[in-house]
Amino acid sequence: MTRRSVSDTTVARDLLRLDRDHLWHPYTAARDSAHHVVRDGDGPWLTLLDADGREHRALDGMGSWWAMVHGHRHPALVEAVTEQASRLAHVMFGGLTHGPAVALAERLLELTPAELEHVFLADSGSVSVEVALKLTHQAQAARGRPERDRFLTVRGGYHGDTIGAMSVCDPVNGMHAAFGAMVHTNIFAPRPPAARPTAAGWQTDDAALESWAHEFRRLADQHHDEVAGVIVEPVLQGAGGMYVYAPEALRVMREVCDEHGFTLIADEIATGFGRTGRWLACEWAEVVPDVLCLGKALTGGIMTGAAVLCTREIADAISSGTPPALMHGPTFMANPLFCAAACASLDLLADPENGWSTQVPTIERGLQDGLDAARGLPGVADVRVLGGVGVVEMTEPVDLPRLTAAAVARGVWLRPFGRLVYVMPPYVSTPAEIEHLCSGLVGAVADVAHTQDANA
Repeated sequence: MTRRSVSDTTVARDLLRLDRDHLWHPYTAARDSAHHVVRDGDGPWLTLLDADGREHRALDGMGSWWAMVHGHRHPALVEAVTEQASRLAHVMFGGLTHGPAVALAERLLELTPAELEHVFLADSGSVSVEVALKLTHQAQAARGRPERDRFLTVRGGYHGDTIGAMSVCDPVNGMHAAFGAMVHTNIFAPRPPAARPTAAGWQTDDAALESWAHEFRRLADQHHDEVAGVIVEPVLQGAGGMYVYAPEALRVMREVCDEHGFTLIADEIATGFGRTGRWLACEWAEVVPDVLCLGKALTGGIMTGAAVLCTREIADAISSGTPPALMHGPTFMANPLFCAAACASLDLLADPENGWSTQVPTIERGLQDGLDAARGLPGVADVRVLGGVGVVEMTEPVDLPRLTAAAVARGVWLRPFGRLVYVMPPYVSTPAEIEHLCSGLVGAVADVAHTQDANA
């Protein structure tokens, strides 16, 4: 349903004009403007205005890039930030501490493996990856191995847009191929073969998995004197392709790290807090990393914030090295508003009656049922679901403007990329809302396919 008023039309046109003239959006040319204005959000829903002032109520199928797990304007998060802002909005973390930071560290240590004993509170996911890479390098240097300054990872990965993070993203098919001269050269193994979770266990090509493991071990052996650590998105590669692989591959990486003295970094910024159907995706493999990066859902999407956890062994190595300190310190690290929001978000996630452990399985069932209808559509190569992630992969790159418009017309907000039309909805979405989301996605894909056939 759409509505329009004179004031809405004027506001929408003015905002979109100013946006086009001055604002730069992610992964776009300077004047590739937005096509909708967000007026407000409520639970899993957004109210959008188009250039003619028409109002569109659309379900946020992206969870605002996977972070808004509790929906928009959740009262517990709003209250936590408002109350904290009334007392202390920000203070430097150098030489000072405060209650929200200590409380958040305590909560994270309670909710993650016991081997992880130290917490560094960063201000974004990309920054947490930078911290993880730096502390891994510093720990190796402190152990007398400064020549170990490269990282081993797999193709298809995405870890952020900052310089260090870009160096461990896929250098060929990723988003950062233009910056090869700027980044440190790291070592890339093939990505593990695709897999699917089933009631009977994970389905994958065992011969392909064995071949992959052999190649990963070969690269580790060949470069063992250079490698400081292995960094990977456990089980699910996010922005690199929404690609699912078998937990056994993660166990191989853990074994290789143990054999060679590498640090295993788990980038769970997208996969953590239940998104894949486990609290941490590492749990699928029963693996504990040496360093853990968390973000996105950590704050429930109400503001930016991230965390890096590591073992005592790594912390002690750095503290005894030269310099005897982790050389990183963002201005807004451990920001009290972020810490308060994160504590409130963790409380909601951990709710035994209506937290992630009941919400995500319900969403998974809804996505499996609702997206199945896409399998027979023209141009669809694959449909896959893992936890709160649903993917329709096309045979050709998606016509982004056309598909987005078709989805909004059906009451759904999507932001496809490449060949992928995917959803990571807020956990608070009801079964009826997930059904609406799937129907809108499948309908939009069908609409675009029919339009393309008609124009052929």
